[in-house]
Amino acid sequence: MTTDGRRIEQGGLILFLVLASIGLLLIVSSFIGALLWAALAALLFQPLFQRLLRRWPERRTMAAAVSLLIITVAVVIPALIVASLVIDQSVGVYAQMRSGNIDFALYFHQVHDALPDRIQNLVDRSGFDSFERVQAKLSQAVSSSVSTIARQALSIGANAASFLLAFGVGLYVTFFLLRDGDSIGPAVVRALPLRRDVAERLSDKFVAVVRATIKGSGVVALVQGALGAATFWIVGVPAALLWGVLMAITALLPAVGPAIIWTPVAIYLLATGAIWQAVVVILSGVFVIGLADNILRPILVGRDTGLPDWMVLVTTLGGIDLIGLSGIVVGPLAGALFMTGWQILTEDRRAEPVRVNSEAGG
Repeated sequence: MTTDGRRIEQGGLILFLVLASIGLLLIVSSFIGALLWAALAALLFQPLFQRLLRRWPERRTMAAAVSLLIITVAVVIPALIVASLVIDQSVGVYAQMRSGNIDFALYFHQVHDALPDRIQNLVDRSGFDSFERVQAKLSQAVSSSVSTIARQALSIGANAASFLLAFGVGLYVTFFLLRDGDSIGPAVVRALPLRRDVAERLSDKFVAVVRATIKGSGVVALVQGALGAATFWIVGVPAALLWGVLMAITALLPAVGPAIIWTPVAIYLLATGAIWQAVVVILSGVFVIGLADNILRPILVGRDTGLPDWMVLVTTLGGIDLIGLSGIVVGPLAGALFMTGWQILTEDRRAEPVRVNSEAGG
């Protein structure tokens, strides 16, 4: 067969694979979130499976089943319990706002009135002279956020069958990815239409970023959220668990962190005369919640993911805005693969003149 004939066949095969891949994505689009988290869970807990496999070297299925049982008991069930409690608190806060028992505009007005006159004048001259409008926007923004959570909670309840189906599919796929992951991963790398060293480098970056985001940033965020919820519960802030979850989410954002949640609460407590409560929130935010990141993150994964803080912030926010909660992992992963790909291309271009000169000299 001629060279042109082989190129036509190769192009036809690539076109077929692209169309088949698009068709498969459309078919499984309803379960794409469950499949994504199944893959992430299998990747994260692969060391646990390997440890159990060393104990039962001839029983891969049993090792995978025990790993899945441990994941369910240690991670899935507690996450579902916390999610149900957060949903209950969100619905409760939304109901109280609708009834008028919670008025964020009034709280904002109380903080403004408690400020010193100079600061009040400075704030007014900065463009916030009409505090009624600012109060209305603040109340509307918070009400919209909480009502969105409430609507999503009601949507999950109304579509419980779909949620349970996706949840079951996720666990089912996780089992097989755990059992066969050490053969599926290398097979995918070999099938990529890239040079072997490039494919392996991208694969290593993929694994490093996923594990760093989940094992490192995820654990740190959970710890900071738990500390924040405990602090708010001690000082008597309503819906402490809800605010703790919000602090856990903001803990994933560098340069912002949980301070975006606890700082306004501390200011409000100071402005309303709750001095010791405000002091507890400030001390906990600075010396407990704030230091948890500096202590735990280097112990868990270090800071070797190769992503600058601004890239993590932008990709995380963009990922959440695009695909929701999964964007916490997918966003930084896309940024890391983007930077790694350009780095590989740059290194190849730098090495190309060296190869040309060596070939010419030979």
